[in-house]
Amino acid sequence: MRKLLDSLYTGSAWLAALFMIGVLAMVLLSIISRVAGFHVPGTDAYAGYAMAGAGFLALAHTLKSNEHIRVTLIIGKLTGGARRGMEMWALGVATLLSGLLAFYAWRLAWQSHEFHDISTGNDATPLWIPQILMGIGCTVLFIAFVDEWILEMQGRRARAGSDTRHE
Repeated sequence: MRKLLDSLYTGSAWLAALFMIGVLAMVLLSIISRVAGFHVPGTDAYAGYAMAGAGFLALAHTLKSNEHIRVTLIIGKLTGGARRGMEMWALGVATLLSGLLAFYAWRLAWQSHEFHDISTGNDATPLWIPQILMGIGCTVLFIAFVDEWILEMQGRRARAGSDTRHE
């Protein structure tokens, strides 16, 4: 199961990287088309969709790499059971909130599909298509928080600032 989860986080990060390349491609296409004297409609919108997709798809990998910004003012002063309890509480809240975020991201994509919502730009892209990336990214983040909560419960979670898991 560990290998499957780690592959999910890594795959999501690779997708995020591909979407960052998509941002670059759209920006370059926009610049080249302006210099060459022709217009490619929708490049700004697609760069924005790719940027949002990259951001959401990278969330879980960032969490699992201990790269999220974390304020440890209180928890850093705790030890033993108090620290573990606070970690469990914080991860529980984060799991709940990421689950709600995933639910509402998918709900937004579904509603955009049902209402045939399209972008207001020249591209007229059905908005549910780029919104799916947000749903996928939020779902993988939710899975990562559940994973972290279980690892903390088992006493196997890596601490911030350490690169290895305690197994």
